Amino acid sequence: MIRGVFMKNNKIVVALGRNAFGETFPEQKANVAKAARAIADLVEAKYQVVITHSNGPQVGMIQTAMTEFARLDSKYTVAPMSLCSAMSQGYIGYDLQNAIRTELLNRGIYKTVSTIITQVKVDPFDRAFNNPTKIIGRYMTKEEAEAEEAKGNYVVEEEKGYRRIIAAPKPMDIYEIDAVRALLDAGQVVIAAGGGGIPVLEQRTVLKGASAIIEKDYVAARLAELIDADTLLFLTEGDKLVINADNDNRKEFDTVKADELKQYVNKNNLGEITTLPKVDAAVGFVLAGEGRKAVIANLEKAKEALAGKTGTTII
Repeated sequence: MIRGVFMKNNKIVVALGRNAFGETFPEQKANVAKAARAIADLVEAKYQVVITHSNGPQVGMIQTAMTEFARLDSKYTVAPMSLCSAMSQGYIGYDLQNAIRTELLNRGIYKTVSTIITQVKVDPFDRAFNNPTKIIGRYMTKEEAEAEEAKGNYVVEEEKGYRRIIAAPKPMDIYEIDAVRALLDAGQVVIAAGGGGIPVLEQRTVLKGASAIIEKDYVAARLAELIDADTLLFLTEGDKLVINADNDNRKEFDTVKADELKQYVNKNNLGEITTLPKVDAAVGFVLAGEGRKAVIANLEKAKEALAGKTGTTII
């Protein structure tokens, strides 16, 4: 049976990529205004919107700044990754919620926008902890890198020097999901699980921050499942999903069945850093329930993509 492309409800999870933000404060202010216009279009179309987002450059900047601060003053310790992730959620959420609020008010729409500092459960036995893939932070000297390894951290050597590399485990659960649902039911626009959420390990009644970063695409799919959304929207720089862009096997997709895309995931035919998590998360979300769809589209063409006029729709 072909899965339906029409919504049973109007709940949507929007995953914003790096192009919705920036590497400097002024650049981010300008870019979130574009994201705000896309979100406002969805609100005008009567969607109930939950937003999650990337924090790639931001969490790295925060981690670098906090490490440098600790280096300059021995009274302070280096901030753990979980703390840096929380800081990035607050910083990005602040810019994003204010930009969306302004855009909605300019359109005569009075709706509260809220950011939730969100913790995400990960498995301490996730294989990702033995195979870290996410490079973060500043370049280090050989001596500094050896000191990091002595602490039990992973380090990778690049042309300019050494950098930390951390795990990217899969999300299991979202601890603040009841708050997300309550705000959504109250008619608010919700920003949650920014940067993939703060990865935490459950130790009885204590949630302990993990030295990791969770892929925001997988968290977006988990969010969509937990709020019972029918639509998962990935907003990126490209207009459509493209694979093998640099060779003769280039292929772009308009409307495609999740089962077909799953073959590309299984054969490792996708870009491991950016494309694979997005497609894998989209396929998993669509196949896990009837009547679901995922859309991959350009940030500035969200409304057109949901109408099937552009982008890639996965059914």
